[in-house]
Amino acid sequence: MNYFLDTTWQDWIKDAIDIAIVTFIIYKILVLVKGTRAVQLLRGIIVLVATWAISMWFNLYTLKWLMNQMFTLGILAIIIIFQPELRRVLEQLGRGNIFSRSSLSIERQDLNYQIDELIKAIQFMSSRKIGALIVFERQTGISEMIESGVRMESKISAELLMNIFTPNSPLHDGAVIIRGNQIMAAGCYLPLSENPFISKELGTRHRAAIGVTEVSDALAVIVSEETGQLSLTMNGMIVRDINKESLISKLFEELLPKSSNSSKRRSAVVSWWKQKGDRNG
Repeated sequence: MNYFLDTTWQDWIKDAIDIAIVTFIIYKILVLVKGTRAVQLLRGIIVLVATWAISMWFNLYTLKWLMNQMFTLGILAIIIIFQPELRRVLEQLGRGNIFSRSSLSIERQDLNYQIDELIKAIQFMSSRKIGALIVFERQTGISEMIESGVRMESKISAELLMNIFTPNSPLHDGAVIIRGNQIMAAGCYLPLSENPFISKELGTRHRAAIGVTEVSDALAVIVSEETGQLSLTMNGMIVRDINKESLISKLFEELLPKSSNSSKRRSAVVSWWKQKGDRNG
């Protein structure tokens, strides 16, 4: 009670700010680990903490010693086992205008043309059930994945994308990675997601698309070889059977920089697409 009696209004404000910051950090951590293996990790940590609290409360020496040893070694085990999740959290913290890579700014590129060519290509492949996986690199570099494929550094075009994913061609099995206004490489290998909550219906192509967005902030567009459906993945999540209009809107929203005038520019882009009519089918 003495603490509350001696507390000034400045102390109340500081405490409120302190609690708000901690609450926000915990919330963001829960959002980041949702749907990943780290969910099981958090449950395990809760069980261990509860066990440690019981050992302290009832003064159980042996159990308390065992818990102390597990906490000492557990930190190293967590870093090794959950390296992908930890990397994702740190990358999320490092993203922002201060750490942005200005050389990849979409403001300097004709994004209308790029997405126009992409839509023409995926509609062609979707109607013929030609499987495809196209990844857009953003702030987090994925150079190691680019190096796993065949270097191209080519201008984006619908015809080139169609030829790359034509069945039985040398590069059709891998992913195409786009950086800025170039197709950097084709036939690239991507890390497969190990998320246990992914539908069993999804094959390797979809798991790779989810996997690359779990370890980076990239976007991936998938054309299903079985159904011809289009899917979009980002932040480790997948939207299946997305229509053309929603895909176009989401690509513009995510690829345009979050600047003060980006909303006006995005509106202008959407209006431009509406004026085109049904040019892409």
